[in-house]
Amino acid sequence: MALQNINPTKTKAWKKLTNHFNENKNISIKDLYKNSNRQTDFSIQFNDLLVDFSKNKITQETIDLLVELANEVDLKDAIKKQFTGEIINVTEGREVLHTALRSTSEEPILVNGKNIKPQIQTTLRKIRSFSNKVISGKWKGYTGKSITDVVNIGIGGSDLGPDMVVESLQYYKNQLNTHFVSNIDGDHVSEIIKNLNPETTLFVIVSKTFTTQETITNAETIKNWFLKSATIFDIPKHFVAVSTNLEAVDSFGIDKANVFPMWNWVGGRFSLWSAVGLSISLSVGFDNYKALLEGAEEMDNHFRNTDFNQNIPVILALLSIWYNNFYGAETEAVLPYSQYLKKLPDYLQQAIMESNGKGVDRNGDKIDYQTGTIVWGSTGTNMQHAFMQLVHQGTKLIPADFIGYKESLYGLTDHHKKLMANYYAQMDALAFGKTKEEVHLELKFSGDEAKINQLLPFKVFEGNRPSNAILFDKLTPKSLGKLIALYEHKIYTQGILWNIYSYDQFGVELGKELAKKLLNKQ
Repeated sequence: MALQNINPTKTKAWKKLTNHFNENKNISIKDLYKNSNRQTDFSIQFNDLLVDFSKNKITQETIDLLVELANEVDLKDAIKKQFTGEIINVTEGREVLHTALRSTSEEPILVNGKNIKPQIQTTLRKIRSFSNKVISGKWKGYTGKSITDVVNIGIGGSDLGPDMVVESLQYYKNQLNTHFVSNIDGDHVSEIIKNLNPETTLFVIVSKTFTTQETITNAETIKNWFLKSATIFDIPKHFVAVSTNLEAVDSFGIDKANVFPMWNWVGGRFSLWSAVGLSISLSVGFDNYKALLEGAEEMDNHFRNTDFNQNIPVILALLSIWYNNFYGAETEAVLPYSQYLKKLPDYLQQAIMESNGKGVDRNGDKIDYQTGTIVWGSTGTNMQHAFMQLVHQGTKLIPADFIGYKESLYGLTDHHKKLMANYYAQMDALAFGKTKEEVHLELKFSGDEAKINQLLPFKVFEGNRPSNAILFDKLTPKSLGKLIALYEHKIYTQGILWNIYSYDQFGVELGKELAKKLLNKQ
């Protein structure tokens, strides 16, 4: 068996962590901050990224014991197995090699005895050449006009990844307008196509099997719309596919030369690094797409080669386990302080909850401890005027990741100063709160002395609520690649520690099967 099979709750480290938790569960972040080196001791700087995890309910002993747990379940071995292409998606009999898609090293990676690196490079060259043709205007539609709009047709990983990245990198966009059709709801596709010109629109159909119900239904609807003004001989100029089913693609009318490959060793929700990212390359240009891959590779190397106590994805995964399995926190908030990243929480919901939402372990036995966290979030400062009330003063413990950037892209420094003041203030408020004494003083000075007793309990903030600061210098394609890869490795680390398979998703099948049966009855 590729991965080891160790129940975390039966390890020595888990027992130690349980004792440690019982002794320290009422620990105060405010008290921990009495150590003037607290922030330095619990921060990791990695090139243009600083991760500060000092505002957590942890001591150095907590980290040491969590790292001990990672060692006891042999995380190092699991990381090595993923990067070298062992079959770690055991239930589906597949390797998990999204990391190979962004690797620039010469080290061969074998799948079925064949090095996959050359085919990855060939596909990247094909993406570059195709993107350049379309962006430069050399690629012409059926009436000789250049392309103005690109529509990505896919669902799940074939939609969420590219859509999130295109939205996040809007600042770097070229003249092409990019659209995404995913939902089988006919109103979705109708809204997208109503303002498009068939003469200048390129459609990218993304479906590994070319049988996914939502994608093919949408593709057929769009094809029928297109054929109202064009002929079947014009389809090759306006439709391309990312798929493995060459026969189905051919019968749809797409030219074989315009088919980009998908591989069995890449899971859907980690596939934006493959030709599934074609719409990203079309939207921001191949050089920016390549920079996205480079950023991810930088994080891959960090994850693969750094000791666990300084390893950013590992530390974030261990902290998540600390809150989920010991404090009983069920959710985590992801809070980017950039409007560009408004689709990141949606993207991470699929990546995290489809991966680690599992109730049986690697033996196939029912699990009696908590796994996958529920992930949600929105952008700062919008969410401060929305759900943050519950995070600050509610009855639930919600660890949060605050993602920020030292520099803005358009250079409106007044805006950015205010944005970042809020970024830091939220984390301070969560960690340190506001005491009865402070509220008392505040009410006294504001002339509300008569209302002190009445208002006091409502204005107290308990604080002691954990957060991580994930701070980049600037939002670039490269730093975005690094951020996405960080969360990918956090997911894998958690899956290894929970003794589950993170790379299958049988939980999405039953509803689909029942929908088919109901459809056949109609």
